[in-house]
Amino acid sequence: MIAEQPQHPGPIVQAIGVTRVFGRGAGAVHALKGADLSIPPRRLVALRGRSGSGKTTLLNMLGALDRPTEGAVYFKGTEISSLPEKKRNELRRTQMGLIFQSFALVPLMSAYENVEFGLRIAGVPASRRRELAEQALEFVGLKGRMKHRPFEMSGGEQQRVAIARAIAHRPSLILADEPTAELDSKMGLQVIKVFKELVQYEGMTIILTTHDPAIMEIVDHVYALEDGRIVDEG
Repeated sequence: MIAEQPQHPGPIVQAIGVTRVFGRGAGAVHALKGADLSIPPRRLVALRGRSGSGKTTLLNMLGALDRPTEGAVYFKGTEISSLPEKKRNELRRTQMGLIFQSFALVPLMSAYENVEFGLRIAGVPASRRRELAEQALEFVGLKGRMKHRPFEMSGGEQQRVAIARAIAHRPSLILADEPTAELDSKMGLQVIKVFKELVQYEGMTIILTTHDPAIMEIVDHVYALEDGRIVDEG
């Protein structure tokens, strides 16, 4: 089992008055319009909304992948939106895990090698990589298939490898953009089950974007976005 994360006493992540504008003048697109969000530790949270509602843009802000045009983003009480790019990159590598819709695995690497490669990027010493990679693959139920390459695995297995890669360095926060969109409903629910276990047993916080009503019934909280604003919570 992966070591449980120490908890920050306040919200693990906050967005305060976050606005994001792409372009200028008449062609400017307001992807976010003053979004406010506060998420406590140990939660599985979903951002829902139509395509273009701003949910992926907000996820990128929370993960320090982009900066707001106005407003601020805080992680464990520290403003991260104004940090230099180098420090934001370091923060993502060491304290966050990213999961994508397309799995984003290296095709010629085995499951183990994909996870171990993520640990290299996170700066984990070579002496610890094997142990952490195997622990992460065991957690998602794939230690027995760690020598298989992505093309030898199902979509659900590939996404579980992607989860293992994201959690192997033991981050506090996981950000997942439509992590079940390429999976059938059964495989998608298996992935959400893994997320629930990470929150319950490992103390991680997970924020995901989704269109799936079944997933919205399972998560701890849902934030709805519409036209760049958070319009309701449930």
